[in-house]
Amino acid sequence: MSGNTFGTLFAVTNFGESHGPAIGCVIDGCPPGLALAEADIQGDLDRRRPGTSRHVTQRKEPDIVQILSGVYEGKTTGTPIALLIRNTDQRSKDYGEIAQQFRPGHADFTYWKKYGIRDPRGGGRSSARLTAPMVAAGAVARKWLFEKYGTVFRGCMAQIGEIEIPFESWDHVPNNPFFAPVADVSRLEDYMDALRKAGDSCGARIRVTASQVPVGLGEPLFDKMDADIAWAMMGINAVKGVEIGAGFASVMQRGTTHGDSIRPDGFESNNAGGLLGGITTGQDLDVSIAIKPTSSIISPRQSVDIHNQPVEVVTKGRHDPCVGIRATPIAEAMLALVVMEHALRNRAQCGDVIGAPDPGQSAAEGTSPQASFL
Repeated sequence: MSGNTFGTLFAVTNFGESHGPAIGCVIDGCPPGLALAEADIQGDLDRRRPGTSRHVTQRKEPDIVQILSGVYEGKTTGTPIALLIRNTDQRSKDYGEIAQQFRPGHADFTYWKKYGIRDPRGGGRSSARLTAPMVAAGAVARKWLFEKYGTVFRGCMAQIGEIEIPFESWDHVPNNPFFAPVADVSRLEDYMDALRKAGDSCGARIRVTASQVPVGLGEPLFDKMDADIAWAMMGINAVKGVEIGAGFASVMQRGTTHGDSIRPDGFESNNAGGLLGGITTGQDLDVSIAIKPTSSIISPRQSVDIHNQPVEVVTKGRHDPCVGIRATPIAEAMLALVVMEHALRNRAQCGDVIGAPDPGQSAAEGTSPQASFL
């Protein structure tokens, strides 16, 4: 195991470096017969790609995806799908001065200690650029899940730095560079402009949901879906915390409030975030992630070099003052990959039957206990 493959039945192997000739992934396990073209993937990559506003890195990467294998006459064949995204706007000279230094907050120190060698250009393998192939793979997963179950994945920014963003409507999310669910983002723009001028960075909180999720996906104990969601989200660069449903707010709730009461027409609330015992309830999956401030900033900071000598590090180049701004499509993709993995597991164990038979009907009818309101 080398930590480069996500999933088992829908396995995504990620490859490449930030300043190498290309990045990409190989998807092994996609069911055959899915209509798939580059256009089905490109839209999500366009939402994630750099250089789309003044508030993110100005590295100009078109992130054009190319399908190299696994598709014949417009449909998946069941064989590995290779996706390639070429790097076209590397500026490796920006990293010449820090090749022998460890940038605070980055993986420079740990990569050096683990491997004895590292690619300093743009962070190499530890760069957030390696999230692009996961977004591409997630686009394949979400297309299959939508066609099979009608599952829809959405995300938005819920907080940037100290500013909490109230939820107004999902309709606002595609209309601003922050993926914010509000109509007016002028306050966010002013905040980011001031942050960039100060040579500093900030963190963010991203909310991501999945609706029309089948009941019964997930496994007991160690393969709970919520455990896999947390594992997937923590695999995204700069993520330092994950909440599902009420999350840490559960600490302040009482049992009379937190437990989601069930009526014949459905659940009264969703503090559980769509999961009970690690298995989906049919409600929306509701996940939030905390993203740390960008480590690459121009403000001087203290560190050491590879000889353990003290140095002052200034990180030049093109960097996001808040990496959370482009994280929403990434979080959506990782949630889609988890749901896809569990959907295929469920098919392998239970066929396409979702949920146990209703106690009031014969097993042959195969009706879910939640069918009356899901």
